[in-house]
Amino acid sequence: RLAVVLLGVIGLGVLALPAADMRLALPDGSSAAQGTEKRAAYDLISEGFGPGYNGQLALVVFGDSPQQAEQVAGDVTRAVSGLDHVVAVAPPQPSRDGDVMLLSIVPQEGPTSPETAQLVHDVRAAVAPIAKADGADVAVTGSTAVGVDVSQKLGDALPVYLGVVIGLSFLLLVLVFRSLLVPLKATLGFLLTVGATFGVTVAVFQWGWLSGLIGVTGVGPLVSFLPILLIGILFGLAMDYEVFLVSRMREDYVHGASAQQATVSGVGHGARVVTAAGIIMISVFSGFVLSEDTIIKSMGFALAFGVLVDAFVVRQTIVPAVMSLLGDSAWWLPRWLDRVLPRVDIEGESLRRRLAGGSDAASDGSAAAPGGGTTRRPGTDGEPDQERELIEA
Repeated sequence: RLAVVLLGVIGLGVLALPAADMRLALPDGSSAAQGTEKRAAYDLISEGFGPGYNGQLALVVFGDSPQQAEQVAGDVTRAVSGLDHVVAVAPPQPSRDGDVMLLSIVPQEGPTSPETAQLVHDVRAAVAPIAKADGADVAVTGSTAVGVDVSQKLGDALPVYLGVVIGLSFLLLVLVFRSLLVPLKATLGFLLTVGATFGVTVAVFQWGWLSGLIGVTGVGPLVSFLPILLIGILFGLAMDYEVFLVSRMREDYVHGASAQQATVSGVGHGARVVTAAGIIMISVFSGFVLSEDTIIKSMGFALAFGVLVDAFVVRQTIVPAVMSLLGDSAWWLPRWLDRVLPRVDIEGESLRRRLAGGSDAASDGSAAAPGGGTTRRPGTDGEPDQERELIEA
């Protein structure tokens, strides 16, 4: 069991390593499939004018008068021209009244490259003091700058989103299973799934490893909303599989089975459901891999791989091994927390005791455990013969 846990955790950890290099961006022509008009246009422009011509930045100067706007535009042009990764700055184009000036900045690299993303921040940092000194407004925009901003916004929101999802699920699982280690195991297993999925997706679609096997013709950053989409969908499926397995373990345990017997029984009954559900979802998501669109292909690949890892490696391999190693300790809950938490009797235990003429004095049939907590003990469900007669009836 320990070897299975270590092998599974280390293996998924290795698969997650490429995720440290994950880059996010909105799609451009370079991510289109070979042979499409969008990809052909992108390649022709890159070949004739350089890749940066596909990702020009728009710099807009707002002045109080035409003279001020023209002066600020000149200062801004000189400041931006000296920045790294700038190929050219087009002459300012005035508006009809002359109060607004529009400048086009041609980067050295393509719109989704890290150099261009850094250039957007460098341009804003360079023009900010000029605008402040002259009392004018200077904005850096355009599709490339908007893509950089959106990707950064979604990237910054990702840890918060992941924390909220995991935090709420942990609280819910504590409430349902009345344990601390079981929810902790579930959330850590989900993090392993997410990490391995991100890592393999980055290796295939960003680094290009084995990309030819699934027909990927253009590698580059992952689409900005892919991580949030993956976390949301994989989390729902992972928690479904977790509940399928562990709820049966919990049910057998509180009804008198030993921790080892409950683990074997839970996997024996839940594995069929998890296997069938996993195969269905993998088949559905794998269908999207056949699409020529790289974005759809990456979504289908990531979801299919994530379900494969979670259903068969995490839930049906690591989870049973961990539950078997923990034994009775898996169902430990601090006494004070046991009193505070509301009771969600998903096993129908209180109903069984009520039908059997028992009492709720033991508050869920738990007994004192080492460390000042509670853990379910076999044989605390009242009179077995009387319960058996009532159940059979």
